[in-house]
Amino acid sequence: MTETTYREALRSALEDAMASDPTILLIGEEVGVYGGAYGVTKGLLDRFGPERVIDAPISEPAIVGAAVGAAMTGSRPVAELMYVDFAGLVMDQLGNQAAKSRYMFGGQIAVPMVLRTQGGTGRSAAAQHSQSLEGWFLHTPGLRLAMPATVNDAYHLLRAALVQPDPVVFIEHKGLYTLKGPLDRDRPDADWGRALVRRPGRDLTIVTYSRMLHESLAAAEALAAQGIEAEVIDLRCLNPLDEAVPVASLRRTGRAMVVSEGVMTGGVAAELSARLQELCFDQLEEPILRIAGEDIPIPVSPDLERAAIPSAGLIAEAGLHLMRREVAAWAR
Repeated sequence: MTETTYREALRSALEDAMASDPTILLIGEEVGVYGGAYGVTKGLLDRFGPERVIDAPISEPAIVGAAVGAAMTGSRPVAELMYVDFAGLVMDQLGNQAAKSRYMFGGQIAVPMVLRTQGGTGRSAAAQHSQSLEGWFLHTPGLRLAMPATVNDAYHLLRAALVQPDPVVFIEHKGLYTLKGPLDRDRPDADWGRALVRRPGRDLTIVTYSRMLHESLAAAEALAAQGIEAEVIDLRCLNPLDEAVPVASLRRTGRAMVVSEGVMTGGVAAELSARLQELCFDQLEEPILRIAGEDIPIPVSPDLERAAIPSAGLIAEAGLHLMRREVAAWAR
């Protein structure tokens, strides 16, 4: 057990995986000499050389296209997009080629690649560099999707992603790179694709993932001070999606909210709340609430940026309204 940062845990995962599997290679803009846009790949060029840590031109389609081809022919590439916002440039390579090849070739060809990228707000990077676009990938059959919220998950989910037979989109939140926490290389928080109860509770269920886990835990602390015990569930992966853990919780508590940094309309929170309502309708005491980002481009102003996404205060306020049966008035 060691204390480290989210960034260092990701680097350790890549280093350990590359040391044990010579087919793993990295490709992306500035992943080599510079060490990655957020420093995750720093030092890996010196250890593994330019044949396995490849500085690519500023061409996202070339990066992901090369990774798809390499994965089809025996390598296990890790492609990096500097920002998830650039995913629109690679949706043909990713959504039409990587995601569909196993199906189209009758299982004869797999695409065991990982697309590492960074999403979310918190750095005043404005509308084109601050989005949460996991809903795009969730909508595409054939893609796996992991979004770690803790230091230990940053390491273990990335290690698990690097042994999957299918393409994995691995989204790191740019606001978590300096997060400190314990890392136990021998013990993952839970198996790949399994959700985890991060805080037990009896009164209401909060389902979330990525950085919103920390806002939700802070909200649960605030609610506990008022006698309300919220159970906080970290999904960890969105595909595969573990429905069993949140369903079991909601059937006990009867009240739930889904918290996502992505926009409200057509987002992950909408999909999750719909599934939970279908599976738990008879046990619901109140409608399931969606707590999500505003349907606006992310502002560059730090104050406006913070106001555009859920906060611990907003989540706690929603919890109070759920318990007081004031959902309809609050939601309007």
